[in-house]
Amino acid sequence: MAKHILKLTVNGRRAEVAVEPYHTLAQVLRNELNLTGTKVGCDMGTCGCCTVHIDGKAKLSCLTLALECQGTQVRTVEGLNEYEMHPLQKAFAECGGSQCGYCTPGFIMKSCELLEKNPDPSREEIKAALAGNLCRCTGFMKIYDAVESAAKELRKKQPDPSPVKV
Repeated sequence: MAKHILKLTVNGRRAEVAVEPYHTLAQVLRNELNLTGTKVGCDMGTCGCCTVHIDGKAKLSCLTLALECQGTQVRTVEGLNEYEMHPLQKAFAECGGSQCGYCTPGFIMKSCELLEKNPDPSREEIKAALAGNLCRCTGFMKIYDAVESAAKELRKKQPDPSPVKV
C-alpha cells in the first residue's frame, strides 16, 4: 500500500506526515509526531484513554483513521497549555484524580470539552460527560472532584459578563 501525505494542525502547529491508509490518529500522534500524552488503552474505543480534540470536539483517536483528519485542527493533552499546567491538570494532581495516570489524559481532554461548553457543570453533568472514560485505579469520586475544582478555578479567570455600573 502506498503512503499518503496527511496535512493537519496539531496543538497549533502545522504537521505533514506520510501515513498508511490504515494508520489511526493515535498511531500518528504517538509514533510520528512523538506526542505520547495520548495513551492507547484498549485500542477498541471503550476506555477513553486516547481522547483528543478534533476541530473542537472530543474524539477517540484509536478509532479515527489518520487520513480522516486531513486539514483538521487536533489538540492533544500536550496542547492544553504550552507554558504552565492547565487548571484541569493542576486539579487532577491536587485532588488525587489519578494514581497510575494512564487514563488521565483522556479524562482531562473530555473534561476540557465539557468545561468549554459548560463552565459550571453539576456533578451529574460531569458524570454524564465522562461516562465513556474508564479508570481502574482511583474510582471516580476524585476525578469528579478534580473537574469541579478546575471549573471553579476557570470561572475565576473569566471576565465578569455583567455590565459595569457607573
